[in-house]
Amino acid sequence: MAFNIIQKIAIELNLRPQHIENVIKLLDEENTIPFIARYRKEMTGELDEVRLRQIDKLLKYLRNLQARKEEVLRLIQEQGKLTPELQAAIEKAEKLQEVEDLYLPYKPKRRTRATIAREKGLEPLAQLILQQELETGTPEAVAAPFIGAEKGVTDVEEAFKGAMDIVAELISDDAEVRKQVRAFTKDKGILHSTLREKTDGEGPPPEADVYQIYFDYREPIKTMPPHRILAINRGEKRGVLRVTLEVPVEEIFQLIEARYLKNRGSIFTPYLLEAIRDSYRRLIASSIETDIRAEATLIAEEHALKIFSSNLKNLLLQPPVRGKVVLGIDPGYRTGCKVAVVDETGKLLATATIYPHPPQSKSEESKRTLEAWIEQHKVDVIAIGNGTASRETEVLVAGLIKGLPRPVKYIIVDEAGASVYSASELAAEEFPDLDVSLRGTVSICRRLQDPLAELVKIDPKSIGVGQYQHDVDQRLLSEALDAVVESCVNYVGVDVNTASVSLLKYVSGITAGVARNIVQYRNTHGKFACREDLKQVPRLGEQTFVQAAGFLRIPGGTNPLDNTPIHPESYEAARGLLKHLGLKLEDLNNKAHLIALTTNRRTLNLPKVADQLHVGLPTLKDILAALERPGRDPRSDLPPPIFRSDVMDVSQLKVGMILKGIVRNVVDFGVFVDIGVKQDGLVHISELSHKYVKHPMDVVSVGQVVDVKVINIDEQRGRIGLSMRF
Repeated sequence: MAFNIIQKIAIELNLRPQHIENVIKLLDEENTIPFIARYRKEMTGELDEVRLRQIDKLLKYLRNLQARKEEVLRLIQEQGKLTPELQAAIEKAEKLQEVEDLYLPYKPKRRTRATIAREKGLEPLAQLILQQELETGTPEAVAAPFIGAEKGVTDVEEAFKGAMDIVAELISDDAEVRKQVRAFTKDKGILHSTLREKTDGEGPPPEADVYQIYFDYREPIKTMPPHRILAINRGEKRGVLRVTLEVPVEEIFQLIEARYLKNRGSIFTPYLLEAIRDSYRRLIASSIETDIRAEATLIAEEHALKIFSSNLKNLLLQPPVRGKVVLGIDPGYRTGCKVAVVDETGKLLATATIYPHPPQSKSEESKRTLEAWIEQHKVDVIAIGNGTASRETEVLVAGLIKGLPRPVKYIIVDEAGASVYSASELAAEEFPDLDVSLRGTVSICRRLQDPLAELVKIDPKSIGVGQYQHDVDQRLLSEALDAVVESCVNYVGVDVNTASVSLLKYVSGITAGVARNIVQYRNTHGKFACREDLKQVPRLGEQTFVQAAGFLRIPGGTNPLDNTPIHPESYEAARGLLKHLGLKLEDLNNKAHLIALTTNRRTLNLPKVADQLHVGLPTLKDILAALERPGRDPRSDLPPPIFRSDVMDVSQLKVGMILKGIVRNVVDFGVFVDIGVKQDGLVHISELSHKYVKHPMDVVSVGQVVDVKVINIDEQRGRIGLSMRF
């Protein structure tokens, strides 16, 4: 059976069976996906994390399918009803739905109309209707033996009604009927949404206008885009919409008749036709509609998760702004603007609250406070949260920095999730003496300095870079987003001597408990001098060390290799490679020698060196890349964020203007871009490129700096249309 699973995954994903077998073995040995992707490339054929997660997901499904097959076979066997044909059909099934359809006739049911009819002895009459062999005589004569007070059947009509209930249930339990009806409904079904009428005389809920386009909307379910399915689902859940799946019912009747109606000359044909119609309307239609809508929703959710995951990944991997003193402002009106200053390392230097906006309107006093802090702490950048009063605060800051002798820039920072962090236990641990509102301001500062290190402290669902994230399965959402964070943290690597518990717990193989132990050990014994010291941490055993070591960095430690993504198991190979290049381990700390390393590598015969060092070629290439740039942060290769020194108003925009902006969010229908005014502009999918664009993610990503052209402005509705086609 394991061989079958390997073959199925290989065919489904178009991968080599040997690589699939190796991946399954590695997963079963509890290796993490980041570890497998980075350090077991020879075994996997260099499969990336995306492919590995696909294998893992499919493996779990197929194993679950196999377990369910075995359970169903056992249950039917216990009833004494398992035939060789049924067993073969169950074993051949490739989807859980097929297994459940085959099990349906044998599944314990609550007391049904068919059950009652069987208790009255009407099963033989039902079989006569299904067999359709009688062409002469009358139905009344055939039904007579089944009538009697002692049987609970008073007349012919009651006898045939009970028999048809049995026939209807048998048809409903037919796996082939359900398979055909499901396929037909999926192909021909029209999802129809209407405004739900209120029975209590009240009007529609306040948010009903949001769903106005769906008040009488029809679209084939097979072509309906994911975002529309989720929007209609939300409208239905909120009680605004009534949703039905419309199908050509007469064609479905014909479909079932083609399977069951064998002899139109039978005296029971009218009863069979009526039973077919009753079976579909009463027993099949609603469950098939539920199945198909559930499947469509699952596909839509998976699509939404993919978008959210991609956006989150790009946000987390934004380049850090290092070596800058940052003054952060969390804007507000009545409660004032919360201000914090952090140094180059993120250490909190000062906090305060200023009231530049109504109702206090202490603008000049606020400016003097900010100016004094900028001079006192040598502030380089001002980070302004993008929440309430952000626009007014931006105007204040832009006016202030124009007259300063010190060159200061500002940037708008997405503060999504800052309030969630500020009220968390983690924030209370970090800043026990700081007011909750000021903790969020510190987070705004730090997420500019190192987005990844700060955003990992926040529940990924609260970061808000997707669409309909509240409408999808929250368990699946959490799993998907945790996988993204794990992937990003391990891709970048973590300085074990400065990382927080929040960051460390995402490192391959490290649990939250072990992460706390690492920080506690560091606080007690001082900085780690080398990776080997990690083995002294309580509960960090050999297996955890193997999984985590390559992702933990120790800058300035006793071994320069500890500041690279080279795994300790490859240190011997790394030293051997340096020897081939005429260098020593200490040379990794010398920039001039690193230039020599890059020059000398051109003379290497990599396959030959790999054989000599007893490592695979992919591993050797990774070692070489790591030696060339020790301590490299892969995010540093990305374009830096856009810093501004002046503010622009919507009224200053003109159609035809070319502006530089930052992509804030990518959704199915387009891209939202921050161009430095109060609201983001929208680049509709049709305006992304001169070429056909299947999805915006194929063209841009969150955090990307883009050039856009203003194509329309609607000041009243606060909408700005942009284009990248110029």
